[in-house]
Amino acid sequence: MKAFVNQKARTLDEAVSLAQDAIRAGQSVSFAGGGTDLLQLMKDRVVNRPGSAEPDVLVHLKTVAGLDQVMAGGGNDTVVGGMITLSALSRHPLIRNQFTVLAEAADTVATPQIRNTGTLAGNVVQRPWCWYYRNGFPCFKAGGSQCFSVTGENQLHAIFGGGPSYIVHPSDLAPALVALDATFRIVGPEGERIVSGSDFFVLPREDAEHENVLADDEVLASVTLPTPRDGVRSAYQKIMDREAWTHALVSAAVVLEMDGDRCREASIVLGGVAPVPWRVPEAENMLAGQRVTPELAREVGAAAVAGARPLSKNAYKVTLTRGVVERTVLRLAASA
Repeated sequence: MKAFVNQKARTLDEAVSLAQDAIRAGQSVSFAGGGTDLLQLMKDRVVNRPGSAEPDVLVHLKTVAGLDQVMAGGGNDTVVGGMITLSALSRHPLIRNQFTVLAEAADTVATPQIRNTGTLAGNVVQRPWCWYYRNGFPCFKAGGSQCFSVTGENQLHAIFGGGPSYIVHPSDLAPALVALDATFRIVGPEGERIVSGSDFFVLPREDAEHENVLADDEVLASVTLPTPRDGVRSAYQKIMDREAWTHALVSAAVVLEMDGDRCREASIVLGGVAPVPWRVPEAENMLAGQRVTPELAREVGAAAVAGARPLSKNAYKVTLTRGVVERTVLRLAASA
């Protein structure tokens, strides 16, 4: 790992200013929260941002007061600071009671040690864990000209939305936030901008080198969660190849608005299967206004994978995804 300069920001404006100063000086810069992914990238000498090697300057955000809080927002919405740890997020009573899918997603990340350090923002903006990218191959994500997974080892790669890169988005929180219709507050040199969760993430066909809309001098400051309506139930289900310190083979964030045994509205977002959190509106629409039965849940699971395009070694994800959607929908519909 090469030498770098640590900068501790006291405000978001100062953090952005420090990043701009570094960029103007011809230096590469990264923002650091818990640093669990960033430091690993630096140790392994993996490209942190396209076009730059290890950062010359780290701007630390945990020294900014108030970014680790859950607060009331306008219109009774809930604002969650980007620097809240995953452990604190999973245990927070308001999050557990009203936004269960998010608490459950946070509770599945990696190990207790990492959840005690890793942050909401860090989990959402972490770089891909594709073994080609992480091991120095000149792939699309690293500014190269090909995706080695197309004809290589693609067991963990995308079955939706792939091309030209077939990475999967590694975040557990991202599908939950999109399912909850969260909005993201981004702070940069031009001030603040609000982006919907669906618009925050970027497919490779739109930008092969980035996974989201953040510029190098912008910070994901917080997310806003709209207050759920009466009858809303939510859950996050994740399938892994081992019990800890791993990412989802497939996952599903499901939010159902129930009226008795009938579903008024549904949101289903998949993880581990696409370069972005993957929403399945056809499956959602099948639930609207319907009584949830085992037969309907089975049809919803099938609809969730109707557009899947597996690679040579990951067709098993189609079966796993269909099953996890079916089971999660049934479990939520039956819960009191």
